[in-house]
Amino acid sequence: MVNIPEITREVIAATETVIRPYIRRTPVLNVDLADFGLPSAPLTFKLEMLQHSGSFKARGAFANLLLRKVPKAGIAAASGGNHGAAVAYAAQRLGISATIFLPDITSPAKAERIGAYGARLKIVGTRVADALAACEAHVAETGAMSVHPFDQAETMLGQGSVGMELEQDAGLDTLLVAVGGGGLIGGIAAWYTGKVRIIGVEPEQAPTLHAALAAGKPVDAPAGGIAADALGPPRVGQLMFPIARAHVTEVLLVSEDDIRRAQAALWQTLRVVAEPGGATAFAALLSQRYLPARGERVGLIISGANTTAVNFES
Repeated sequence: MVNIPEITREVIAATETVIRPYIRRTPVLNVDLADFGLPSAPLTFKLEMLQHSGSFKARGAFANLLLRKVPKAGIAAASGGNHGAAVAYAAQRLGISATIFLPDITSPAKAERIGAYGARLKIVGTRVADALAACEAHVAETGAMSVHPFDQAETMLGQGSVGMELEQDAGLDTLLVAVGGGGLIGGIAAWYTGKVRIIGVEPEQAPTLHAALAAGKPVDAPAGGIAADALGPPRVGQLMFPIARAHVTEVLLVSEDDIRRAQAALWQTLRVVAEPGGATAFAALLSQRYLPARGERVGLIISGANTTAVNFES
C-alpha cells in the first residue's frame, strides 16, 4: 500500500528544506494598482517566472524526485509544457532519465526548453488529457515513475513552498492564484489554512475548479483557450479538492481578452514577461473582476513566462 504524505504546513515546511538547495527563492515586487490605471491599492507580485525552468513547477518536480524512490527505468511526466520543463530540468540536475509527454498545443518555447534539458520528448494528441493517457501507458509498460503535474502529494508539497515564502516576505489579506489542475492553489491553501483569503482565477474556457465546486467533486471541464497549455487539464485533482473546498474563498473567471490585456500591461508597465497562464491571476484585478477593499493587501503569483511573446531578433 502506497503511503501518501499529508499535505500540511508542517510537511510543506519539511519539504521546503529538502528542495531548498535546488530552487530559487523568488522575489516579491510591491507596486500600486494606480500604476495600471486602477484605483490606488497596494499589490504584491510573487515573481515565480524567475524560478528555474521558467515557472513555479520546479518546486514540485524536485519534491517528487528527492522524496520518492526513483526506479532504474527513470521518470515520466505528462504536461502542457511547464511541468514537463520543470521535471526535465530537475532530472538533468539529478542525473535521472526522463520522458516527457506533451500535446501539440504546447508552446514552442516550452517544448524547446524540455529538449534543451535532455529529456526524451513525445508529442501526443491535442489535449493535456491525451498526454496524461500516453504517459500512464508508458509507466505501465516500462516501470518508470510517474511525476503527476498536480494530483500527487509531493507535487503539492513542493508548490506549497510558494505560500511559505510569501508568508515570510509579504503581509497579505488576499492572494489570487491561477488554477489549472490545482496543485499550486492546493499547496498554497494547505499552507495558509484560512489565514489569508485564497481566490482562484481561471480562464472562462478552462473552468476546472469552478466546475468542481459547483458539482461538489472534480468533474471534466472544457480545456480550451490561450492558456490551455498551462491551465487546461481535464479536471482538478482529487487531492487538492477537499483543501480547496475548505480554504479557497471563491473562483473568478476571466476572458481571453482579459488575459491578453494583463500580459500586455505587465510588459508595458513593469517590463515583466508572463505567458497567458502566468498572467491569468493579474487579469482578475486588471479587469476588475476582483475589486480590493480600501486598505486590503492583495498579492498574486506570476506563475510562468515560457513564451515567445518577446522576440529579441526583431
